[in-house]
Amino acid sequence: MSSARLLSVVDDDDSVRTAMGRFIQSLDFAVELFGSAEAFLESSGLQEISCLILDVRLPGMSGLQLQDHLAEHGFRIPIIFITACPDERARTRALNAGAVDFLPKPFTDEALLSGIRSALKLCHEEGYRAKSVV
Repeated sequence: MSSARLLSVVDDDDSVRTAMGRFIQSLDFAVELFGSAEAFLESSGLQEISCLILDVRLPGMSGLQLQDHLAEHGFRIPIIFITACPDERARTRALNAGAVDFLPKPFTDEALLSGIRSALKLCHEEGYRAKSVV
């Protein structure tokens, strides 16, 4: 895999965020870690992100609200949702709004890698990229 791709993880659980960051780095990707949606939005590299791994439930702005916010501002970033509290309505909403995957915690490395591959394929084939500044 190539480190030319930037992946971001937004999860308020430090241990989950750190573990995913290590796993993603082991695949030779660049990764940025954020504890909240607001911290993610303050990032200077939004236009470089190839995949966003996003917790559904976050303090402040939720993952689903962040997905809506990004879409409203012209950002087309493939999103993999993760959640400790699977909810069919949230899953349906996320996928209908364009999410690549919706993974209940705990998930396997293989499941996450499959989602990442799907996200990167979208970036490559459909030109998913951020279009504007939030």
